[in-house]
Amino acid sequence: MAEELEQAQEIYDLIMTYLVTYGFQVLGAIIILLIGIFVAGKVAGMLNKFMVGKNIDVTLSQFTSSTVKAIVIVMVAIIALGQLGISVTPFVAAIGALSLGAGLALQGLLANYSAGLSIIVARPFVVGDTIMVQGVSGVVKEIKLGYTILTNEDDIIITIPNRHIVGEILHNSYASSILELSIGIAYHCNPEHAIGIISKVFEGMEGLDENKPPLIGIDEFADSSININIRCWVLTTELFATKYRINMAMHKALTENNIEIPFPQRDVHLIQESSA
Repeated sequence: MAEELEQAQEIYDLIMTYLVTYGFQVLGAIIILLIGIFVAGKVAGMLNKFMVGKNIDVTLSQFTSSTVKAIVIVMVAIIALGQLGISVTPFVAAIGALSLGAGLALQGLLANYSAGLSIIVARPFVVGDTIMVQGVSGVVKEIKLGYTILTNEDDIIITIPNRHIVGEILHNSYASSILELSIGIAYHCNPEHAIGIISKVFEGMEGLDENKPPLIGIDEFADSSININIRCWVLTTELFATKYRINMAMHKALTENNIEIPFPQRDVHLIQESSA
């Protein structure tokens, strides 16, 4: 029992000696760390508010403010450790080694983040645009640092890692998509009259981009018909619905105006050989 009391007294004396010797240094380090955390939060909040006020992308604003806050806290922690007399050189070396290992292990994730930052800064597209990349197309629903989310008329969610967007050929048609249609009329019908009828179909048609009028003209002279081609800009969110409405309206308008839509046909001539 006496030995245990003696050990406890030694521990107590050691603690008291440490507090007397280094108490003010510990208190100073704690105060420095608390002040640093407070200042980091204020600086990050002010920076985020400033960037949002300048209409900078929200994701970029939050990412920048969070990074600045982390950097300030790390710097204050280094100062606090120095106040305690602890050398920060081994910590810096360890952080460097860990950063190298993490970079090698997470290079795919870091590539997505750097590509996402490039997208947010350069703004090759924004939410609501229609893009096509890597053979995939859709309306941009959300832009994250690691990936971009697209959607289409069927409400299918398409997630594309950002590293597969940056550096690739990107098609951006903003809120619309090009729609190409073709319809054939008989050779005895007047194509100019048919084009006029088709043009009236697009007047007041829902789902069209009002800023881009449709282009209508003769595409080719086929075997059984004169093919009229239509190129129009349609809201991507109503692409197929608008296509079906246009096809039905064209068929109805041409039929009512006695414009024949022919089916494929062939003329076969039989040659009878004369008997010897």
